[in-house]
Amino acid sequence: MGKKKALTGALLAAAIMTVAGCSGRSTASGETAKAPADPADASGTIKVLTHRTDLVQNGTMAEYAAEFNKTYPDVKVTFEALTDYEGEVKIRMNTDDYGDVLMIPAAVAKNDYPKFFAPLGNAGELGGRYRFSDKAEVGGKVYGISTFGTANGFLYNKAVWKKAGITKWPATPEEFVGDLKAIRSRTDAVPYYTNFKDGWPLTAWSNNIGSVTCDAKANDKLAGPVSPWKRGGELHTIDSLLHDIVEEGLSEKDPNTTNWEASKDMIAKGEVATMQLGSWAITQMRDAARKNGADPEDIGFMPFPAQKDGTYCAVLASDYQQAVNIHSGHKTAARAWIDWFAEKSGFSVKEGAVPALKSASLPSTLKDFVDNDVTFVERSEAKTGQVNAIDNAAEIGLNKPDYRQKLVDTARGAQRGSLDDFFADLDKRWNEAAGTAGS
Repeated sequence: MGKKKALTGALLAAAIMTVAGCSGRSTASGETAKAPADPADASGTIKVLTHRTDLVQNGTMAEYAAEFNKTYPDVKVTFEALTDYEGEVKIRMNTDDYGDVLMIPAAVAKNDYPKFFAPLGNAGELGGRYRFSDKAEVGGKVYGISTFGTANGFLYNKAVWKKAGITKWPATPEEFVGDLKAIRSRTDAVPYYTNFKDGWPLTAWSNNIGSVTCDAKANDKLAGPVSPWKRGGELHTIDSLLHDIVEEGLSEKDPNTTNWEASKDMIAKGEVATMQLGSWAITQMRDAARKNGADPEDIGFMPFPAQKDGTYCAVLASDYQQAVNIHSGHKTAARAWIDWFAEKSGFSVKEGAVPALKSASLPSTLKDFVDNDVTFVERSEAKTGQVNAIDNAAEIGLNKPDYRQKLVDTARGAQRGSLDDFFADLDKRWNEAAGTAGS
């Protein structure tokens, strides 16, 4: 579907050093990219860089541009879709030529946003209007507006779970593993599919930080020598579940052969029972069900198997944030596109995602969560810059697949070591990095 690809730890570190430290780059004005007071104030040709190769290839983005032109007829919008979005954009950001509008790459440190992007307004003003604005806030100014947000949990095939005799969501990791064992013994489905080979789906596990304790600031609390994988910690609970699933033989036999596109059809047809993903994936799996002659309503979504005071929680986290290139010669037109896309395009509804606009309703894809009183927790990003700095210095990669691929390999015996040793190493590296980074 054109989801973002993660860089390896070494390449990411090099990217950050290159992007943030290239002395040959020109210095641009930090003037605010203001929203046009009148459509006539926006004009010119703007280029939008995007990771959504699928939507550019099938003409969907062109349709959005045509709708945009009904309000802003003097702005021509062009698109450049990049397969390796993260890798290609971080190289182009050594120059001034990285589009007029772009999704903020993960390779750019949050504190460096003012070097590359035009401010969109004050945090107080935009924070009252948009969800997730603090993810792109630096020094009281906001540098990006989310394309959408996503709730996090597990996609599952309801028919398979029902066939296994499971009638309610598991409330603990132990119950979840027990349910997967029932699926293995009572159905022909693979209980859990890791999507190991593509890698990026494994990063979705980090988006559950906050779900275990129903704490919006759980991610912020990683900003220090806090031993994130200590027993009782959220990451200990989250990563232990993934480890136990694989160790118990409840996932695919050979994770090196997984295939993201094929997995859509597999869960749609009931060949796979469960996958950890964001709610954005619900519409894609239901579309796959239709194409395979299956019932789209069989595709369900459940929260992470943990409760606080008898209540499930699901973290709402931002997807990519759209920003204006600080070097753009058409900042007003670029800002017009960003605002229109967030508020008028209907993109989040079509994707079954959580809209950035606070006044907009939650998508119908989350009806099961609403009906079952799942508490939505909007993740605080106040200390994301510090957390990312520690994470990069420790070379762990909370938002990259590498360490969880190693976790899966450890669980299946392809790599030596115990889970306790694995967590102890992560804690040691994190705490040492916290002493030199993120302060």
